[in-house]
Amino acid sequence: MPSAETTRTSVHEPDLVRPTKEDPVATTGSELFGGPLGRRALLGTSWWTPVRVIALVAIGMFALGMVQKLPCYDGAWFFGASSQYTHACYSDIPHLYQGRGFADGLVPYFDKLEGDMEYLEYPVLTGVFMEVAAWLTPGSGSIQDQEQVYWMVNAGMLMVCAAVIAVCVTRTHRRRPWDGLLIALAPAVALTATINWDLLAVALTAAAMLMWSRGRTLAFGVLLGLATAAKLYPVLLLGPLFVLCWRAGKWREFGTALLGAAGSWLIVNLPVMLLAPEGWSKFYTFSQERGVDFGSFWLILSQRMESPLATDTVNAFATVLMLISCVGVAALALTAPRRPRFAQLAFLIVAAFILTNKVYSPQYVLWLVPLAALARPKWRDFLIWQACEVAYFLGIWMYLAYTTSGDAHKGLPEEGYQLAIAVHLLGTLYLCAVIVRDIFMPERDVVRRSGDDDPSGGVLDGAEDVFVLGAAAHPPRHAAHFDGPYVEWGSGGESQRRSSP
Repeated sequence: MPSAETTRTSVHEPDLVRPTKEDPVATTGSELFGGPLGRRALLGTSWWTPVRVIALVAIGMFALGMVQKLPCYDGAWFFGASSQYTHACYSDIPHLYQGRGFADGLVPYFDKLEGDMEYLEYPVLTGVFMEVAAWLTPGSGSIQDQEQVYWMVNAGMLMVCAAVIAVCVTRTHRRRPWDGLLIALAPAVALTATINWDLLAVALTAAAMLMWSRGRTLAFGVLLGLATAAKLYPVLLLGPLFVLCWRAGKWREFGTALLGAAGSWLIVNLPVMLLAPEGWSKFYTFSQERGVDFGSFWLILSQRMESPLATDTVNAFATVLMLISCVGVAALALTAPRRPRFAQLAFLIVAAFILTNKVYSPQYVLWLVPLAALARPKWRDFLIWQACEVAYFLGIWMYLAYTTSGDAHKGLPEEGYQLAIAVHLLGTLYLCAVIVRDIFMPERDVVRRSGDDDPSGGVLDGAEDVFVLGAAAHPPRHAAHFDGPYVEWGSGGESQRRSSP
């Protein structure tokens, strides 16, 4: 007869996956903290549950990122143009406090700014976030003191966003909570979290992904619409979701999500759109008129060409490349031997946008980190990509130190910066390549190898296909059959057997 302890363990434990048992890098890294996680950590029999541990680690790493900005906080933001780059501690936040009129009490989108910008060039919800931080910043003291406080207030608000992201990713894959450590320990997150306000949109997107994984399609749509009101990129997730729901015949669920996203986006944007149309449209016109900028392969081409391409030409080419990428992702979704996981296609479409865009600010890596943790929760591949992003993070600041100091022996020259851009591009392409391989070879997908179908897929998880193209429509009789510890998958891609709880 099994003991009571054995019975209790069999009821609560079999669903959980331990990365320290299946991932060699995670196993080796765990030795720094006493070895692989034991049963108590997974069962939640103590206060130190995975969600709490990961949230605290994320907050700790965020705090380390704030410490890394200390040289700028102590004066480099205000007294030295090049020193904020040599210390790699630059942030838009203190500079825009005065530069976008918050120090003078101007209302975003309604009040014109001095100079060429005219209006705040951020989406409405991000503008609200910036304004709330300005309200919380005392107006006394020197402008340098106010900018320091403004950065600190924003950092506190963004720290909450970082914790939300870590918790949401931890809870999205029910059987893989410890994959949230990929977010919490990501060095690029700590380095870039307080450069700009991107974490707001990333947090809302992560919360939306959590809602979709729970089958709450309307909540997903509402949160994704809010995320799009803070930054444009989250709307891209509706594309992969459309083709996945097409393949699975989940039209009603997709329609609910689409309506929720459109409704929440309009609720945020419509008042400003009607009352201050010029200010509201500044973000969109600025994005269109902005020339080739840092971090993109377009910059490499521009610097190497005798006659750089015009902005309109780059916009056209970038749009064509993005459309081709969208078609490729759609073809992948409809022809893969098994329906791809939502997180896999979400990562690919956002990565395609980043790779083809005419600008890549270092904080844009934040868009991809939660999606990477869900799409390819493998420490080796994740850390390879993160190393490339850290190299780019250092490269852009060293290049700016070179261009602003006027000292040929200080910083990174143009050719070195082009190499840093290439490293960033190759790192992102590498992660895209292994995800595409996982889609075509699902036995290589660590999530599915553990016995899941699509834990972030919500209504798509375990659903049967109703529309496929190419070879997926006529699979070989005995193809793509492999056993996981809990689920056996047949050639048609549908789950044939699930273990009882």
